Amino acid sequence: MANDDRDGEAGGERVARLYGVLRPHLDERQRRLLLGAQALELGRGGIKAVAAATGVHPDTVGRGVREAAGGPEPRVRAPGGGRKKLSDTDPGLGPALMALVEPESRGDPESPLQWTCLSTRNLAGTLTAAGHACSAPTAARLLKAEGYSLQGNAKVAEGRQHPDRDAQFRYIAARAREHLDAGQPVVSVDAKKKEKIGNFANGGSEWRPQGHPERVNVHDFPSDAIGKAIPYGIYDLGANTGWVSVGTDHDTSAFAAATLRRWWRCDGSARYPGARRLLICADSGGSNAARARAWKVELARLAAETGLQVTVCHYPPGTSKWNKVEHRLFAQITRNWRGRPLTSHQAVVELISATTTTTGLTVTAELDTSEYPTGLTYTKKQVEALPIDYHGFHDDWNYTVRPEPHETPIPTRKQTTRPRKTKLFIFDRLAGTESRLATTKGPDHDDRHPDHRRPGR
Repeated sequence: MANDDRDGEAGGERVARLYGVLRPHLDERQRRLLLGAQALELGRGGIKAVAAATGVHPDTVGRGVREAAGGPEPRVRAPGGGRKKLSDTDPGLGPALMALVEPESRGDPESPLQWTCLSTRNLAGTLTAAGHACSAPTAARLLKAEGYSLQGNAKVAEGRQHPDRDAQFRYIAARAREHLDAGQPVVSVDAKKKEKIGNFANGGSEWRPQGHPERVNVHDFPSDAIGKAIPYGIYDLGANTGWVSVGTDHDTSAFAAATLRRWWRCDGSARYPGARRLLICADSGGSNAARARAWKVELARLAAETGLQVTVCHYPPGTSKWNKVEHRLFAQITRNWRGRPLTSHQAVVELISATTTTTGLTVTAELDTSEYPTGLTYTKKQVEALPIDYHGFHDDWNYTVRPEPHETPIPTRKQTTRPRKTKLFIFDRLAGTESRLATTKGPDHDDRHPDHRRPGR
């Protein structure tokens, strides 16, 4: 199949060169015969290959094939004969088409195609309705002549950028190089996307016998899931190793700190026996957010337990994809389990643990079934009492937690206030019993009417 494709491409290039040389010296019928004979020589798919190589419409090449095979031979038109181009007979066709597709007029509220797909069929229909008779192939040909082509979206606009974005990147790189040169650990942390556990479809594909794909549920309703998996990852820059705790409860700051604590006790302390400092690179959102008070409280507890001076450098908002844990650990995990339904928590742990790369990445994963309640808050005064030194450059992104004993702050649970509801009861005249209809609030109900609606509503 691959050889046939290459032969077809080579044949199309030869036809294009030959057609370009002979075209000025041939009449209409001779050009069709030449193209038809070349298409017959190429065999199956020849019409498409010749049309693509020469730019001639496939219908014209098809007519040449029939004529070369002994079909009827129509009369040859004299030079200048035949139907004129629509762009010649209707000078306003081109400007009308450009007015529909120009980016400046796309958002114009007066544009007839403001909320419509700009397909050649829709363009031709709109032009015809405006008095410019046009077909879809003609619209496509005019667009190509003006330098237009089918274009997808390009992900280049990142929105408003922080003025110190690049300076923070350089600051993180300098701190990381300083720690690595001194033999101190540098880790990149983040939480991966939550995964539903069950016989659900997973993106990607893998090799299986033809016609025998992995059979999974049609719908990915969470109610049918066994639970959820919350992978929180730690990537060790110096050792090129990963550690992932698969949680089952909530992605909180306590869960993130517990993962760091487990990594240090099981792997980090043995790998860096003389370490006195730890640099953590994290994004600015989620459980390890720069503005999360619980994150700082948990780091202070971690520093006091491990005796490490913990320095945290946050990436600026909107730049989490530059966090190394994303493309050096999480991307490899996603690639390893592509096309595999995550049927159980143990399957998630095994698939993560089996992730490796040719550059030597190894990953350790474990299941964390602990409960991490949400809604716990700390006051500003409690955080200010922690042994934290804020750096001179962007102290909201860069700070160091000293390993000093301190009084552990006691969190308070966030109180959620709900609007007061009024219970309404009506007498069901059909059944003869009193039934509870609904709970509503506000001015939309009126006790004077049995259906609790104002007249006209």
